[in-house]
Amino acid sequence: MLAYDPATNPLNTNEWAFPLCECVHIAAFAFSIGMIGLVDLRMLGLGLTNRSAAQLMRDTEIWILLGLIAVITSGLAIFTSDPVHYLHNGAFQFKMLALVVAILFHYTIHRRVNGAAVAIVSIALWCSLVLAGVFIGFL
Repeated sequence: MLAYDPATNPLNTNEWAFPLCECVHIAAFAFSIGMIGLVDLRMLGLGLTNRSAAQLMRDTEIWILLGLIAVITSGLAIFTSDPVHYLHNGAFQFKMLALVVAILFHYTIHRRVNGAAVAIVSIALWCSLVLAGVFIGFL
């Protein structure tokens, strides 16, 4: 049986690899959540009032998808740096659950229903991911 040795992972053997991957992860998350936030704010009647929420959703759709792909790819790379730690970390477990729920919510309800309640739930879901990510290092 093959055992995984984190000491052989490039993210653990190069002093710049992990921080660079983490920067990509955080920047992509900020980008994606920022795009989703634009739509959510429009649903709340704030910001970019010259466009409908549906139009704004269509305009940001590809950028949100590309950002989420970058987030997930860099997140998987970060996970490989110490999978045992992450699997047993409560904040990581919560983040993964919230990520699945947020993505499902975004690509189902959020895209089809325009309303303040939907925007508030969306903002809460994505913010919970960010907060869980912050706490991964502390648990």
